[in-house]
Amino acid sequence: MRPTAAAEPFPGFDAADVPRGVAFSRGKVRDIFHCGDTLLIVTSDRISAFDRILGLVPHKGEVLTQLSSWWFDRVGDIVAHHLLATPTARSMHVQRCDVLPVEVVVRAYLTGSAWRDYQAGRPVSGITLPGGMRWNEQLRRPLLTPSTKAGQGAHDRPISCAEVVELGLVAPRLWQQIEETALALFERGRRICAERGLILVDTKYEFGLCDGRLTLADEIHTPDSSRFWFAGHYRELFERGQGQRKLDKEYLRQWLMDHGFLGDGEPPAIPAEVFDQVAQRYISAYETITSKQFAASGDNVEAARQKVLLYLSGLQSESNEEGNVGSDQPPRRQ
Repeated sequence: MRPTAAAEPFPGFDAADVPRGVAFSRGKVRDIFHCGDTLLIVTSDRISAFDRILGLVPHKGEVLTQLSSWWFDRVGDIVAHHLLATPTARSMHVQRCDVLPVEVVVRAYLTGSAWRDYQAGRPVSGITLPGGMRWNEQLRRPLLTPSTKAGQGAHDRPISCAEVVELGLVAPRLWQQIEETALALFERGRRICAERGLILVDTKYEFGLCDGRLTLADEIHTPDSSRFWFAGHYRELFERGQGQRKLDKEYLRQWLMDHGFLGDGEPPAIPAEVFDQVAQRYISAYETITSKQFAASGDNVEAARQKVLLYLSGLQSESNEEGNVGSDQPPRRQ
């Protein structure tokens, strides 16, 4: 049975929930338990837009976790990834990486922040595009448009590929490898989505180094990290200058922009039905991409927390047996 948005959303963990001796950090969407050389990443139902946490979307964390796991299985021949196991419906046990301080965005269409920059006469991450282009127009080739990583509440800043190297954020040879890998991942994602009647419009990747090896981290080709349009409607809507049919959180971004919010100041109150619509889009994205029906766990908040803590307890026991107890080393960013 298809889950409804009436399910109890999962807000995540608080510091008070964390077992003694376990390092814990909280991102916009993910809660991270640091377990020696590995991490346990729990994806909440929190949703962010314009770098602000704006509410809870039922099932979102489970969709993101399960969809990322599905994609990781399909790109391992392109690049190593950090996923070791998915112990619960919304958690990933992953290898710890030294994550690089750059978000790698690949774009195939002129939309979103790239369109806003273009309209304002600005280059797109240092790339000057031809004049006369239209909203949602396909680019001649996918562009790699990196951005800096901002802290919570701050905005990421687009930079050029040249600046990534010039600022010393990533070494030249490694950045070349990242560029080639990101474009190969995007092509794999584009092809698979096309087989499902979708356009992979743009996406972001996070990379790190694990034992010196380039490793794909975080998530991949999810409604949080990517834009998806329905291919069968693209040409007609583009010619009319109308917005595309979407399967991603751009629906929420557009609602916010329609209500005058672009990330600064106090966001407007978001009705429950908007979050419900976002939930259905996340589920539809999972089902369309994977060709499988989404199966919600049915866990309430307490059950979801206890399953994670039980798995975490098992990791602690293993660590104790191996003699790695009580490591107070500060966690590397993941």
